[in-house]
Amino acid sequence: MSSLYESHLSTRKTQENDAVALIVALSALANRGVNTLFLGKRIALDVAGIIALHDDNGVALGDTLALVQALVAADVANTSIDIAQAVKQGKTATDFTSGTAAATTDVVLYGFGRIGRILARLLMSRPASDKGLQLKAIVVRPAGEGDLAKRASLLERDSVHGWFNGSVVVDEANGGMIVNGRFIKVIYAADPSEVDYTAHGINNAIIIDNTGKWKDEAGLGKHLQSKGAAKVLLTAPAKGEIKNVVYGVNHDTIGGDTIVSAASCTTNAITPTLKVLHDAFGIVNGHMETVHAFTNDQNLVDNYHKADRRGRAAPLNMVMTSTGAASAVSKAIPELKGKLTGNAIRVPTPNVSLAILNLNFDKAVGTADELNAFIKSKADSQEWQEQIDYSDSPEAVSTDFVGSEKVAIFDAEATIAADKRATLYVWYDNEMGYSTQVIRVAEEMAK
Repeated sequence: MSSLYESHLSTRKTQENDAVALIVALSALANRGVNTLFLGKRIALDVAGIIALHDDNGVALGDTLALVQALVAADVANTSIDIAQAVKQGKTATDFTSGTAAATTDVVLYGFGRIGRILARLLMSRPASDKGLQLKAIVVRPAGEGDLAKRASLLERDSVHGWFNGSVVVDEANGGMIVNGRFIKVIYAADPSEVDYTAHGINNAIIIDNTGKWKDEAGLGKHLQSKGAAKVLLTAPAKGEIKNVVYGVNHDTIGGDTIVSAASCTTNAITPTLKVLHDAFGIVNGHMETVHAFTNDQNLVDNYHKADRRGRAAPLNMVMTSTGAASAVSKAIPELKGKLTGNAIRVPTPNVSLAILNLNFDKAVGTADELNAFIKSKADSQEWQEQIDYSDSPEAVSTDFVGSEKVAIFDAEATIAADKRATLYVWYDNEMGYSTQVIRVAEEMAK
């Protein structure tokens, strides 16, 4: 047996022991209301994943363990800490103080389709707690016998994202499901006016509307007429004066608004990148083309559809269509109003999309390498690490980004830049990445 092999084996054993100890320490912090991140990402509590996370990002696992154990010993509670950033900056436990426990906020998912189920997975994957966002109910249209079991099964199994990492148990007696030990009521209603949430012990709730049926204040305002509802968050672009919010860019404008939109998946994907580029170089104008995974509003086979071209078979065709994402950017970045155009091509893949940004700037952006280095610095920064990720792999393809909780993944290998022009490519999981942003907006609404 070679000495190199023995060295690697010894290192791995040390890492595995450290990872187990880190899981114990992170669990202790979670029980105290500490939200721990690693370069903006949630930390999966599994040994192999923790080791890979450290190896891939050049952070010593031993350093992370030492800091987390020190935080536990210091009784730090009710705060959010990016462990990797803290290690990189040489911080110690004394640099962190405890915060105030997050208020308890009831959450209702109105609609349980693709986004609704991803939101449920994200919310129920968090450590059990009676603070913060609490998913209490799901509202769906009236259905026949066996509906509850089908809903639970769809949450548990997913053709794109795989099995849910947790337990889902149908509770027929109480009309709901128990997910990771927590009860979620399933309410059947055809209209928000039919629901009395207080009858189910739900009060002052944020209603996350995933149906897309109502997009203006008059329609979404129906939710606020329901007993127990306090605020509404729409997971689609809103019409009228409702704010379209992209977390990380304009979430500070929510204030006391009771109806807010989390904009679209594509708007969320391109706006952070456009923001950092505009602040640095000044965007004169440009065009955005999104190569988008097909969605449930298209037909599986050719059939009538009220929208042009969307009636043609989604699994067989590239389908030209329109998108409001480019114009919607101006709701988050007002300086870009009228400067961007956009179109979309729906393609036969079930998830992960690609936005192509063709931009003209006030200032020279340098070479592709220089522009890539600029984006990399933003992706690594604490300000943007939750929104922007960076890929420099020459083999990257769409399935590599399934499940990414970053709302945008910049593809450095595809960058074209010269003088004051650039073409940039941004991948995004239009389900998972977007849903992560929705939860951040909900947390901001809940304060």
